[in-house]
Amino acid sequence: MIILRILMVEDHEDVNAMLTELFEQADYQVTSAMDGVEGYRAFLQNEFDIVLLDIMLPYKSGDELLKEIRAISDVPVVMISAKDLVSTKIDLLRLGADDYITKPFDLGEVLARIESILRRVKKQATPMKQLQYKDIVLDDVAKRVTVSGEEVLLTAKEYLLLELFMTNQEKVFTKANLYESIWQEEYLGDEHIIKIHISNLRHKLKIKDPQTDYIETLRGLGYRLRP
Repeated sequence: MIILRILMVEDHEDVNAMLTELFEQADYQVTSAMDGVEGYRAFLQNEFDIVLLDIMLPYKSGDELLKEIRAISDVPVVMISAKDLVSTKIDLLRLGADDYITKPFDLGEVLARIESILRRVKKQATPMKQLQYKDIVLDDVAKRVTVSGEEVLLTAKEYLLLELFMTNQEKVFTKANLYESIWQEEYLGDEHIIKIHISNLRHKLKIKDPQTDYIETLRGLGYRLRP
């Protein structure tokens, strides 16, 4: 059995202990940290399959830690916070978070979200597959994307979005198509998540090739790779 490794950075002792017990009972290997500095040190010293990160942390805030992780890694990061503001969620998604859980939370929901993300990003022993569109090359085994030979560091969901587009290069995807394909949940009309991830993906591709806009928005219809 493959043991999945989770880094949990949460300064509330009771919540930390409760989540640690939850994940260990689900056969995860848990590394726990009580502040942002300790969490970043643990991240640098070990390899993790996913990170669960509180926003309000001593010494280094959760959003600061998220920025530092995103600068060097595309590991899935799930934020947890008592803040339930849409603006807070948008800011964190723009920084590269893969999901956002609001306190107080249901333990079953937390575990289900973690498992859902890990299922989508799990590397499988499949034959080499490369997808190409214009100057973009997506290596599905290495989970690596390059534009004109330069690597682009994407989050898990940005990667999955690009893979979906490149696998169906002429298809127009509605927001509901994208949400239900990538998040594998029913789309309830929250456009912010889709818009932010598409915007982040566009931005990262454009940094490597400022002259090309790869993703086209069709007003009232959805998104596709630009013909």
